[in-house]
Amino acid sequence: MPNPLDPAPGRILVVDDDRRMASQLAEWLCSLGWHAFAAGSADEAERSPGRSADACLVDAFLTANGGRRVAATVRANSPTAVIVALVGRDGNRPNWADAAVAMPGRDEDLLAAITAGRTAAATRRPTDGTATRGVIGSHPALLHVLDVVERVARTPATVLVTGESGTGKSLVARALHAASGRQGRFVEVACGSLAEPLLESELFGHVAGAFTGASGDREGRFLQADRGTIFLDEIGTASPALQVKLLRVLQEMQFEPVGGSHTQMVDARVVLATNEDLPRLVTEGRFREDLFWRVNVVTIEMPPLRRRPDDIPALAQHFLVHAARRAGRDVRGFSPAALEALLRHTWPGNVRELQHAVERGVFLGRGSLVDAGDLPAGVLAGSVAIRGAGSPLKDALATPERQLILGALEQAGWRRDVAARALGINRTTLYKKLKRLGLELAELQPAR
Repeated sequence: MPNPLDPAPGRILVVDDDRRMASQLAEWLCSLGWHAFAAGSADEAERSPGRSADACLVDAFLTANGGRRVAATVRANSPTAVIVALVGRDGNRPNWADAAVAMPGRDEDLLAAITAGRTAAATRRPTDGTATRGVIGSHPALLHVLDVVERVARTPATVLVTGESGTGKSLVARALHAASGRQGRFVEVACGSLAEPLLESELFGHVAGAFTGASGDREGRFLQADRGTIFLDEIGTASPALQVKLLRVLQEMQFEPVGGSHTQMVDARVVLATNEDLPRLVTEGRFREDLFWRVNVVTIEMPPLRRRPDDIPALAQHFLVHAARRAGRDVRGFSPAALEALLRHTWPGNVRELQHAVERGVFLGRGSLVDAGDLPAGVLAGSVAIRGAGSPLKDALATPERQLILGALEQAGWRRDVAARALGINRTTLYKKLKRLGLELAELQPAR
């Protein structure tokens, strides 16, 4: 019988808490041409060479949310990998998988699930930021955003992008411009960073003598965006006077420079963004109602990162690659502990916070993998707080204890007796803690 898989099989990881079943399934896949690996738990999968596989079959009922962990690990190492969940007869496909198959089942059903998973994975947005122009992820909420971007990009519609700070609103604006076919520039203005007189001049330009220091005519950002796109960030901070001018520009695409009387016309696509509740500002009288309806033609809401945790591995790997290149270091990925900390943190600063956390890990880490101790304390604290609710206290406190010990050793020049005194423990206790935490000084201490 011909193998229905196309293209040819590659590397595949099979994870099931029944280790013997995982091994048998891996052997069968090997007979079909796959290079298969078997693992009996999420922990074993995270250490397996198969974590960088092209596909993964994983038991959806692994303990401690193991299925999600395995999927995150595999995608962190191979962002385009196919994830197929092994479920029961009445089981549904979990949201972290591309496809699902009921087990035990027929061979052809399993092969069909892998093929279906490949089809689903192929429709996911690329995670290298090329086709999506920097908007990375495959969560349904984000895919909806990108679908709206594609549908409105070539229209003249004004677009309002909403969402919390750090969710990537400016990336959506750039994606709209890139897909619009407009030949002009993409011009970005941070409305909240300039005082009103300066902002009005920034947007509309000014003529010589318009105010103190205006020694010559100056072209405004709207004119610079002619035949292109102008992105007005933090639009909720605009003053009442500026709101009146913006309303006219949006209605007629006409304006006068500050201090001037000559009317200028532009053909610019307008994209606005805010992290504020504009309807509430309208109710409070702080934002014009007529301007609100003018900017609210098409609204795109960027989801916070905590709502799409399955995108964290791909985003983190993307930021790691760029940070490693900037630092000139050979950093290839994340340790299981670091990846778990990233997945457990709630990310109040959203994607921007994740980027900074990964960059810190790359810049301060010593090995080829970013470890948990290389991440910011705030990320680890959030992870420990969540773990403490359902894990033994000893496990929950392991990460901060590890950081304290490593910090003391580094300050002591890696002398264990000095570090032990600084920690208020004896040297024997320090040895035991190092052993329990799996810390090998020979590997941690920098080469002399």
